[in-house]
Amino acid sequence: MIKIYVPKDSAARAVGADAVADAIVAEAASRKIDAKVIRNGSRGLLWLEPFVEVETPKGRVAFAPVETGDVKSLFDSKFHEGGTHRLSLGLTEELPYLKNQERLTFARCGVTDPLSLDDYISHGGFVGLKKALAMKGAEIVTEVTTSGLRGRGGAGFPTGIKWKTVHDAKADQKYVCCNADEGDSGTFADRMVMEGDPFMLIEGMTIAGVAVGASKGFIYIRSEYPDAIRAMKDAIRIATTGNWLGRNIQGSVHSFALDVRRGAGAYICGEETSMLESLEGKRGMVRPKPPIPALYGLFGKPTVINNVLSFAAVPYILAEGGKAYENYGMGRSRGTLPFQLAGNIRQGGLVEKAFGITLGQLINDFGGGTATGKPLRAVQVGGPLGAYLPASQLNLEMDYEAFAANGAMVGHGGVVVFDDSVDMAAQARFAMEFCAIESCGKCTPCRIGSTRGMEVIDKIVAGVAREENLLLLDDLCQTMTDGSLCAMGGLTPMPVQSAVKHFPEDFDRPAKMQAAE
Repeated sequence: MIKIYVPKDSAARAVGADAVADAIVAEAASRKIDAKVIRNGSRGLLWLEPFVEVETPKGRVAFAPVETGDVKSLFDSKFHEGGTHRLSLGLTEELPYLKNQERLTFARCGVTDPLSLDDYISHGGFVGLKKALAMKGAEIVTEVTTSGLRGRGGAGFPTGIKWKTVHDAKADQKYVCCNADEGDSGTFADRMVMEGDPFMLIEGMTIAGVAVGASKGFIYIRSEYPDAIRAMKDAIRIATTGNWLGRNIQGSVHSFALDVRRGAGAYICGEETSMLESLEGKRGMVRPKPPIPALYGLFGKPTVINNVLSFAAVPYILAEGGKAYENYGMGRSRGTLPFQLAGNIRQGGLVEKAFGITLGQLINDFGGGTATGKPLRAVQVGGPLGAYLPASQLNLEMDYEAFAANGAMVGHGGVVVFDDSVDMAAQARFAMEFCAIESCGKCTPCRIGSTRGMEVIDKIVAGVAREENLLLLDDLCQTMTDGSLCAMGGLTPMPVQSAVKHFPEDFDRPAKMQAAE
């Protein structure tokens, strides 16, 4: 039987993957060809979706991007037997975009059937959990600490320290919560994991539960991800039936149950305490800290909170050892990060690389430069609250400390590219507007400061007391940074101040108009 792979990832489905899969099934049937279409996850080459692969004795061969109108000619060329076609890309594993990555977290994504337990296990799945079940909780925490894994959400807080705090806490009930409310612009790695390799997230969270003594976990998924919600619910059901979840996992003394909770579309619930409020059935509003969630979290109990990419890195760490993971990266940024290339870029997609690759290498070597072919002017890394970096800083290494030293942040690994047509004053204003819309409203600097920020930027652009208002804007940003209760208001000044610093000419339109005249 011939195996043909067509992704069922949301990005692939958005450009017609379902219709392509149906057309392949129909064409194979009409030609009496014994073929099986497997709906896998995405490899991450999103500009080439739908990305169709055929299994051959030499490996999987790729054809992309495939439209329904291409299916007949593909069969005419005997693509299913190794024939060539104008859409042929050759062996998938030899494609430079994939070959030049270090895929630890995304090793299976796009390779396996996401909901096949046998497929997951045959590709190294649950090896980490098997080891964890035979270890003491403190030993698991030590491996995670040794790996140097840091939170892949934004702050980059060491995961091992967080887990140890929950492990050492005394309580009758502990929880593990995964924040999958992936709301940053230009990010999609969490979604790809949940749709393309959901058992990996389940394994990572279960290891966390075993490590800290938690028996219950929740995955908080944004409502805009219906496919991910469906995939995770199905995977949890399948894993429970296979005794990789539930009571006495694989005959051990450990029990762990998982549930999915759907968010209501609030960006603020990407902040961990707001997510906890939402999980408890309340309005998503930031809690003051201390107490920290590791000691007083969900329903007042010690709680491990990490995002999808953090938990997804754990199975590899337990399977191969913390030292193996630590061997990747640089400085205090260990392991790999799935960078997501978006915006005005020729080859948008997911690139998993060890920390230390430069911003320019990601954008030019993997992304192929801007989609328009115009010169690159700005790059925003770390979501809508991340700094805008100019083209002169493309040699900046992707590293938590290197970015912090340059007034920026790596965050969730989203990289959004802008060419020279972008209006950076408008982008700065958008940051304030975004904060005003998404603020939970609990603290004054965020709630009021963001609205005042829009007004001040409007005055600056209009040429009204420009120098005075620039000083006022800087003072306002400092107040928001120092006085906001959480990162929503505290980080909103970052894109604003970086835009003013690196692109001051965009905030002086009257001068630009005079120069043009």
